[in-house]
Amino acid sequence: MDLTFFGLPAETANQYRIHLFSQIHEIVFHGNGGYTWETVYNMPIWLRTFTFNKMKEHYEAQNGQQEDLASQSQKIKDGKVDLPSHFKGKLDKKVPKY
Repeated sequence: MDLTFFGLPAETANQYRIHLFSQIHEIVFHGNGGYTWETVYNMPIWLRTFTFNKMKEHYEAQNGQQEDLASQSQKIKDGKVDLPSHFKGKLDKKVPKY
C-alpha cells in the first residue's frame, strides 16, 4: 500500500484530488470572475467549503425560481391560468351593462 498525497492511500488520494479540483473549478467558473484559481486553491479548507456551499445554495434557489416561472408560463400556454385570490368570488357577480 503506497502512501501518496498527504499520506492518503492511492485510491483515496485520486478521489480527493478529483473532488478538490472539481470544487475549485466550480467556485472559479460560477464565481463570475470574482475568484482566481490560485486564490481558491490557497483558501483554507473551511473557507473554500463555505464559499462552495453558499454558491450552491444561491444557484439552487435561482434554479427553483426559474422552474416556477417555467411552470407558470406552461400554465399560460395551456390556458390553465389561476386567478389571484383577490379576484375569486368577484367575477361570479354580474357585471353591469352600460
